[in-house]
Amino acid sequence: MNIIETKNLSKNYHKFIALRNVNMHVEKGDIYGFVGKNGAGKTTLIRILCGLQTPSSGEYSLYNASYKSNKMRYIRKRVGAIIETPALYLDQTAEENIRYQLELLGNTDVTAIKRILTLVGLENTGNKKVKNFSLGMRERLAIGLTLTGNPDLIILDEPTNGLDPEGIVEIRELILKLNRNYNITFLISSHILDELAKLATRYGFIKNGELIKEITASELASQCRKSVIIKTDNLRTSLIVFDRLKIEYKVISNNEAEIYTKVDINKLVINLDSEGVKVLSFKENDENLETYFMRLLGGNNNA
Repeated sequence: MNIIETKNLSKNYHKFIALRNVNMHVEKGDIYGFVGKNGAGKTTLIRILCGLQTPSSGEYSLYNASYKSNKMRYIRKRVGAIIETPALYLDQTAEENIRYQLELLGNTDVTAIKRILTLVGLENTGNKKVKNFSLGMRERLAIGLTLTGNPDLIILDEPTNGLDPEGIVEIRELILKLNRNYNITFLISSHILDELAKLATRYGFIKNGELIKEITASELASQCRKSVIIKTDNLRTSLIVFDRLKIEYKVISNNEAEIYTKVDINKLVINLDSEGVKVLSFKENDENLETYFMRLLGGNNNA
């Protein structure tokens, strides 16, 4: 079942095209990693899905209900979201923040306060004001606020941005716990690709407002290219040997090449030696999410 589905979704700001014919599919139980460079359209799409903006054309649905449906105001209660800076009351405690949010939702179950604070690891913060929290603690509290509505879906825009390594690990563990133990689906926009790779079960790659690829984590793992970087004392002759053995390669320096074809290293060394070429080094190179992203979208900038 698709929790989120968009069909040819587009958004224009006068002549600027922020989104162009986006077709996204987020399935129930996914941790969907939304990947793209700054300005690619990630936040615009998230704001549309949260009802903060309307599309210029195309459509989207949540839980199989069109965004134009009368049901949408009820369906949105099943969605929690943190976009850009979390909205917290800095002069209040974590408990007061949760209590106030529950009151806004008309929830009088006071036992929910302790349950949520325990879930996000803030049960022992006592009278400490939020303004004295670390960024990681604030982010966990913000996620706690989304949990006051018992959501099935949580949308996070750059949840680990600016956090120290400890804070990043805490957010990662919280997301995994909520997904695995409570079956909450996540849509996460992030530019920290190595961290996203430890979470996501599915990815969407967006470039210049166009969603150019969707892929599961298992499919990504099978498509990430493994290679060997070989350094020799005579690259020109080495390339002749590679061509003769039908090896796919790319020259990366004046004495190094990256080999993509799975080869018998002993056979290769023997063939190079027969041509008077000495192998100086071998290094295995496994492609990860970041290098896959760069190959897919091109360029050298971060997401």
